[in-house]
Amino acid sequence: MITLDDILTATGGQLHGPAHATTFENLAFDSRLVQSGELFLAVKTERGDGHDFVPDACRKGAAGVLAQHPVPLDGCALTYILVDDAQAALQRWGRYILRKYGTEVVGVTGSTGKTTTKEAIAHVLEGACRLFKNPGNWNGRYGLPLALGRLQPDHELAVLEMASDSRGEIADLAAMAPPTVAVVTTVQPAHLDTFEDLETIAREKSALVRALPPNGVAFLNADDARVRAMAAHTEASVLLFGTDPAADLVASDIELTLSGTRFNLRLPSSISRPVFVPLLGRHAIYPTLAAIGVALRYGVDLEEIIERLASLPRVPGRLNPLPGRNGSVILDDTYNASPRAMLAALDTLAALPARRRVAVLGDMAELGNYSERAHREVGEHAAPFVDQLVTKGERAREIILAAAQAGLDESRSEITYTTDDSVRAVAAELAEGDIVLVKGGMEARMERVSAALLAEPERAPQLLVRQDAAWQQIVTMRLDRPTWIEVDLSAIAQNARRLKELVGPEVALLAVMKADAYGHGAVKVAQTALNNGASWLGVAAFPEAQLLRDAGIDAPLLVMGYTPPWQARAALRLDLRVTLFSLDVARALSKAAVALEREARVHIKVDTGMHRLGLFPGEVLPFIRSIRDLPGLIVEGLFTHFSVADAGDEFYREYTREQLRRFQTLLDELKAAGVHTPIVHAANSAATLTVPEARFDMVRPGIALYGLAPSPEVPLPSGFRPALSWKTQVAQVKELPPGSYVSYGATYRTEEACRIAVIPVGYADGFRRAPANWREVLVRGQRAPLVGRVTMDQTMIDVTAIPGVRQGDEVVLIGPQGNDRITAEEVAERLGTIPYEVVSEILARVPRVG
Repeated sequence: MITLDDILTATGGQLHGPAHATTFENLAFDSRLVQSGELFLAVKTERGDGHDFVPDACRKGAAGVLAQHPVPLDGCALTYILVDDAQAALQRWGRYILRKYGTEVVGVTGSTGKTTTKEAIAHVLEGACRLFKNPGNWNGRYGLPLALGRLQPDHELAVLEMASDSRGEIADLAAMAPPTVAVVTTVQPAHLDTFEDLETIAREKSALVRALPPNGVAFLNADDARVRAMAAHTEASVLLFGTDPAADLVASDIELTLSGTRFNLRLPSSISRPVFVPLLGRHAIYPTLAAIGVALRYGVDLEEIIERLASLPRVPGRLNPLPGRNGSVILDDTYNASPRAMLAALDTLAALPARRRVAVLGDMAELGNYSERAHREVGEHAAPFVDQLVTKGERAREIILAAAQAGLDESRSEITYTTDDSVRAVAAELAEGDIVLVKGGMEARMERVSAALLAEPERAPQLLVRQDAAWQQIVTMRLDRPTWIEVDLSAIAQNARRLKELVGPEVALLAVMKADAYGHGAVKVAQTALNNGASWLGVAAFPEAQLLRDAGIDAPLLVMGYTPPWQARAALRLDLRVTLFSLDVARALSKAAVALEREARVHIKVDTGMHRLGLFPGEVLPFIRSIRDLPGLIVEGLFTHFSVADAGDEFYREYTREQLRRFQTLLDELKAAGVHTPIVHAANSAATLTVPEARFDMVRPGIALYGLAPSPEVPLPSGFRPALSWKTQVAQVKELPPGSYVSYGATYRTEEACRIAVIPVGYADGFRRAPANWREVLVRGQRAPLVGRVTMDQTMIDVTAIPGVRQGDEVVLIGPQGNDRITAEEVAERLGTIPYEVVSEILARVPRVG
């Protein structure tokens, strides 16, 4: 129970209005999870403002709110406490309540193993004293004092996990909760985008040791040199634990099984005991040894400690073996991932007996410049023993590329970007005796993969991490700019599957990746399309193909535009199919094929009425005869392109039929002459949808793959959905008097007082300036008109009619918000163009997140 008097005393807060409640059941920070009688904390952060959710918290039953300014509540009665800084007030509260209750603190920190160590210590101390531990990952400047809202006056000891993702955070936590005992697990690469190197991480973690009083105790990992060196930073007693025979608590004869880990324990008094703990992996000895040491320090009998360790509950998301599909075992290690923890998990997978060993690995975040190297080290480590390797995410792609270089057979690996694709990649072959390691950083949300692979998926809420209502609504993204594109790769996957369903199993699907996949991001879209029915890719030019090859994509790839003779060797080195309509290019490709000792496979382009690239039908047979003796040159395909398949008038439909007749006549002529081309293709998106006879051996959908209709006359069938949303944020809001001019050229003048918001997007992003512009965008679910000229990097919008707009609010340029949506088709109509141009013109400096 939290009292109003304690909150006011600890925080220095002031009541705003009457005190409707003087006690609170707990502290709450998420309005979606507020329980009746709790005190809601309206904290303002860099990414959001809790004041926006005060009314919702009140409706959910909150008894009070701690906030930095009043919020209108429309008759909702609660105790309103005002403070200058909610986060600082929260930390003052934590310090105050620990001192008031006299609770002694065991602090646990380190790069990995913090939660497991905290749980192990708390488990063996249960019964020895009235004990408190912080739940879940409530372990930082914000989370730890929130957790202390559950502290009770009779709690004698608090075992507190302390984490840091910014410099000085451990020192702040130790000042708030001064430790008597400090446990440091490891110093490993984590949050390197903040800490830069291991020495900086070590300094950060050592703050917990430096905070110890002289009569305190530091338990340090003897096997980690940087942790061991922290002994020099304290006058407190130091006890070392690990496998080093010189340590105070030593583990030897380590044995790993699916039921847990066994080892022999030796203490300084030469006492030796066998220990079993139901945690998996050699690294499980470290939290176990730390728990033994802390429990001995508090007077718990060794035999009791060992007995309690044998019943230690497994922590969700930390190498937890769970029943999987078809009798398999899922090693769920999805809470988070650092490079060393990833390697340790793989070592555990390698050590366990299995029919097949499968690893499904996701992105590791916050590694700075070490990111690529870290992911590649994981791939090299996995290659010698995994039977199947699947990755999820852009960074994790490097794992498979490195594994391939280390000798892993290509048929045993797959790069994916969506949960469904990751699951599909492993589910089909799962059988009894298989062990599947699922691990990745928090942002990768690998628990969704584990959930889908469980034998009983309905048990996911009890078995896995991040299963509460709040987490189910959260999408984690790291943005380089406050203007970004969100690409729904599950929509790409669904659209690809629908296209494949439409054309059937006998017709190949070539996914068109021109213009960076129509502005969606070619690498991720290409891999997702290939994972969902596409077997070929098409690009406009050599650089687009090189991007895909550099990303490790080795599917058949057709360059559909002009390839000059001087690019022949480069094209063959990348195993590209080249569009051919020139004898000079044919000869260059032949020479390159001879020089490189490989085949040059070409697709001859036929101009049946588009009158762009290609040979006229009457020129094709003579051309084929002229090149058939060129060494190394293989005519693999023949294709044409429809110019008006997306139009609905009868004239255009007849023109498409005429193009098709010309192409079919050519095919008959070639057959009669004994010329066979293995792959014939003609259909773009529109023809794929409306002209079934044009599908031949392969189709080439572009715009439909992205969930956009080829034209108003050719709508998409059911089951397609757009994949792209374009968003930005409000940078500033200004109150302007009547007569104010806005933007360059003074072309817009306010007629009355108004509120103008500036958004950081402009024509250098592809947000059109002239001759027509977007006209309006969505803010807080309402349409806001553009005013003044669009500039290179900024645009102004009128938000006078939209209450409460402020800095940081999301602004939607394409996509849904609230009950409204701005579509690419709508924007195209305003700009006097087509959706193809709208999405393809969004420039590369706008980051794409999937």
